[in-house]
Amino acid sequence: MIIEPKIRGFLCTTAHPIGCAAQVEQHIALVKKNGPIPGGPKKALILGSSTGYGLSTRIVAAFGCGAATLGLAYERPPEKGRTASPGWYQTKAFEAQATAAGLWAKSLNGDAFSADLKAQAIDILKREVGPVDLIVYSLASPRRTHPVTGVTYKSVLKPIEGSYTNKTMDFNNGVVTQITLDPATPEEVSDTIGVMGGEDWEMWTDALLQAGLVAPGCVNMAYSYIGPNVTQPVYRSGTIGTAKNHLENAAHALDAKLKALGGRAFISVNKALVTQASSAIPFMPLYISVLYKVMKAKGIHEDCIQQMDRLFRTKLYTAAAQFGKHAEVDAEKRVRMDDWELRADVQAAVEALWETVKTENAATDSDLLGYRGDFHRLYGFGVPGVDYSADVPESMI
Repeated sequence: MIIEPKIRGFLCTTAHPIGCAAQVEQHIALVKKNGPIPGGPKKALILGSSTGYGLSTRIVAAFGCGAATLGLAYERPPEKGRTASPGWYQTKAFEAQATAAGLWAKSLNGDAFSADLKAQAIDILKREVGPVDLIVYSLASPRRTHPVTGVTYKSVLKPIEGSYTNKTMDFNNGVVTQITLDPATPEEVSDTIGVMGGEDWEMWTDALLQAGLVAPGCVNMAYSYIGPNVTQPVYRSGTIGTAKNHLENAAHALDAKLKALGGRAFISVNKALVTQASSAIPFMPLYISVLYKVMKAKGIHEDCIQQMDRLFRTKLYTAAAQFGKHAEVDAEKRVRMDDWELRADVQAAVEALWETVKTENAATDSDLLGYRGDFHRLYGFGVPGVDYSADVPESMI
């Protein structure tokens, strides 16, 4: 069958299996071209491993460090007449490439918040891998059911201190409009923390510690975002930012627990990129499009795989960082991979364009085409070297 992108708002309901696999292969090739990473992890657990930063981290750990990797994600398998989600195909492609390279790799598909998936992961690690020296927490979900209480939390993206109005853009047609978000209720703030805060990360770490599956010197890392002034009221000062603060406080508690093993827990604050999650956040498509234009012009743009490759090679697994034990951090003990995004000259240029960008000049005052291309590639479309006019065999869907 011929598979084409079917886009509805900020979602694409189809994915191209060949395109997804080709992109994974290209990312692996980039990491291998940059050479091995001395002192990197050898056994890694990646929570949220099928797309975005989680998948890129898994690729760098495996093909840059030679690590055995267990990945957890919740992806939709193919159904009759319907393709799987892109993460389903990307996970299969990663496992095939890892196996061909002689690397141990397994994946679990299901609710990583659940006690059942935790138990399955621990059982596999005990039987086949042993204690891990890298834990990455990169789960992204709009809801979470608490494994003990059974309460389901749903996250929201809202400001907290009053309503907030600013520009946003429909990246499908380039139309720039104003949007107003009403403030969150206290319950919505609490629910967002329940989904995106640090409780589940702590529960995972405690379960691994109790099972004796945390190796000496283990690096335990979660991903976060701070962002620029133009998104502060709705992002870092809003509900999601409150949850991120909770996540970062969890890092301090986990760091203290891991010190007995010579390990570390910390946050990596990453750059804004086109992801399935960021595409759904008002203001972010326009901000990212403007940011891309500026960073590409300055020659400092990175995508997910380039960002994670730089994280491992220059921030974590270096002699100066004692190979993960003493990574360079800011005053809040965060590794700053958004250092190029938040450079003063970058943000000054972004703010200047933000004032001028509108529907009529979106294609010139922002990188609208670059954003759109990255969005399509999330689903395996527009990947160089793939013939999208060719039939995809049913066996590959």
